[in-house]
Amino acid sequence: MLKTELVFIKNNEIKLEAEYFQSNRKLKKANILITHPHPEFGGNMYNNIVSGVFNKFIQEDISSLRFNFRGVGNSSGNYTSDRAKLSDVKACIDFLLNERKVENIFLCGYSYGAAIGCSTINYSEKIIAYAAISFPWDFMGSKYKKLSQSDKPKFFLQGNRDEIANFERFEIHFNDYQDPKYFQIINGADHFYRGYESQVADKVYEFYVSLT
Repeated sequence: MLKTELVFIKNNEIKLEAEYFQSNRKLKKANILITHPHPEFGGNMYNNIVSGVFNKFIQEDISSLRFNFRGVGNSSGNYTSDRAKLSDVKACIDFLLNERKVENIFLCGYSYGAAIGCSTINYSEKIIAYAAISFPWDFMGSKYKKLSQSDKPKFFLQGNRDEIANFERFEIHFNDYQDPKYFQIINGADHFYRGYESQVADKVYEFYVSLT
């Protein structure tokens, strides 16, 4: 079992519970930062898809960070606005850049975490790309589509039975994004991807490899 460490990341008065894996590779590759689904629906950093991606990347010896938004698990504070959640992601980005001295960051978000996490794509030039798993455009509103626009590479992954991030509207939303952009449909998967965790993680990793 590869060793990870529990860390607490400061965001002003808030402390965010996080799990970090530090690769010993001399060749520095982008660190992945993973954001979890909606806290009010049970989302946390141990979610099945978040765990699948996190475990895949540490097995590939890639530095990886996952964390709990404020008010989730052992993160302090309470659920507030989505703006506060954006600041939580930015605090994690700052932690990686300033304290862990990573050179580049690859964002990966699932569901609500896709909307919030991928909306920080332009926060730093050292963020190189993102993977959005079941981006809930219709649930979150137009704000996060605008914030997640970028000329950096973008990868959208979607189950064809997803009724929360409505698959029937996937192509409409995808076409609104500027290039470079890519997508992958997971046939048979709904929003929760039970039984498809490995397939999702493999697709995110394949996209990551294509960037480096």
